[in-house]
Amino acid sequence: MLSIDCRDMARHPRSVNARLARPAASCLVALVLLGGCGWVTDTLGPDPVMRGNRVDSDRLGQITPGVQTRTDVEALLGSPTARGTFDEDNWYYISARTRLQPARFLEVEDRRVVAISFNRQGVVSGVRELGDADGRNVAVVRRETPVPGNERTLLQALFGNLGRPGLAGAGSTNPANTGGRY
Repeated sequence: MLSIDCRDMARHPRSVNARLARPAASCLVALVLLGGCGWVTDTLGPDPVMRGNRVDSDRLGQITPGVQTRTDVEALLGSPTARGTFDEDNWYYISARTRLQPARFLEVEDRRVVAISFNRQGVVSGVRELGDADGRNVAVVRRETPVPGNERTLLQALFGNLGRPGLAGAGSTNPANTGGRY
């Protein structure tokens, strides 16, 4: 701990300033070093994790609309990550490279979505790669359906069972409640 005596200031004003400057300089150096921790965690942080079914560009180039069928596509690319909600005519291969940074959300570094469309006969009718511009923001509805009977005040919770018949001695083996018989 740094203690300053007023008599020392009168006798040696420069030595007091020097004693105050050293802790201030060390604090400044510590702040500069801690500021670089973001760079250290970015370069030396956890390795990225591949998620989903990544489609290689070479394999994707082998798919020709009007030629391959569903079984050909599945043999070449594997099963799709998702299929159309209401029909089997659209397959989606979704992949992402993610990295979990300390004290942050999951960071998506590289996302790739490939959509393959089929006609009614099961033959490829179109292949396209979807980007961020093809996505749409979905507004989340924050409404809740009210459920009657779950909202209780503090007084209802504390005194709700007072005066209700049959609850005090239900299932009790107290001799006072059974007339002295077991």
